[in-house]
Amino acid sequence: QVQLVESGGGSVQAGGSLRLSCAASGNTYGSVMAWFRQAPGKEREGVASIDSHGYTTYADSVKGRFTISQDNAKNTLYLQMNSLKPEDTAMYYCAASDPEVWIGHLIRLNGDPYNYWGQGTQVTVSS
Repeated sequence: QVQLVESGGGSVQAGGSLRLSCAASGNTYGSVMAWFRQAPGKEREGVASIDSHGYTTYADSVKGRFTISQDNAKNTLYLQMNSLKPEDTAMYYCAASDPEVWIGHLIRLNGDPYNYWGQGTQVTVSS
């Protein structure tokens, strides 16, 4: 069983930076790992994903500002967020897929393929 625990959220002014972490317990080797976010009254949005080969995908809204990475030795996923905007305000969730199931690149920012989810960490960006 995989458990995911996010940390690193907080309040920051527009233009600032935050780094989110997601500590995983259990076997995530071979999983696709991803960050999602959901703002109040809005649908969940895929932000970024990374697989065991280091292949990444990003939502257009965060390209060039956010970077997803992982430290396999620490079994930890990261999201470096720079040049934050008020519209980035949301609860951010970490997700992991079943390592036995291939997920095509085009659907990795869709929440359906992911089996494991963390509880979320809040990011608030003020103008």
